[in-house]
Amino acid sequence: MNDKCAAGTGRFFEAMARAFEMDLSEFSKLSLKAKNIIPITAQCTVFAESEVISLVGEGKPMDEIAAGIELSVAKRCFVMSKKAGATDSITLTGGCAKNDGLKDAIQKVLNIKVIELSVDPQLMGALGAAEFARQKGMARG
Repeated sequence: MNDKCAAGTGRFFEAMARAFEMDLSEFSKLSLKAKNIIPITAQCTVFAESEVISLVGEGKPMDEIAAGIELSVAKRCFVMSKKAGATDSITLTGGCAKNDGLKDAIQKVLNIKVIELSVDPQLMGALGAAEFARQKGMARG
C-alpha cells in the first residue's frame, strides 16, 4: 500500500489481472518469467490500466508488462518502508502478500527479505481490529 492512493492495493492488482484476462493467481506469477521489464509510468490505477491495455494491444510481452506493474508498486512501497524504519526484513499482509511477483519485486527494490506469515495474511486486518476492540473493551471495564 502507499500513502497517496489505491494503486498498489489488491484492487489495483485485480484491475491489472482483468486487463490481462486472467485470475489473480496467474497474474501474481506471470512477472517471475520475465527476462526484461516494461516500465509502467502511470501512478493512478485507471491510467495504469489504460497503459497496460495499450501495451497488450501493441503485442508487448505480457510477462514483461506484468514485471513493470509489480516493479511500479514495489517502488511506491520503498519510500513508505524507509519511513517505517524497515532495515532487514518486512512482512506483507492482506491479499497482496499472496502475490509472488510483488514479493519478488519488493525484495529486489528494497533489498530486503519478505518474511512469510504462518497464518493467512488476509486475516491480519481482522485480527488487528479484533485486538483493538479487545483493548478498547478492557480500557472501559
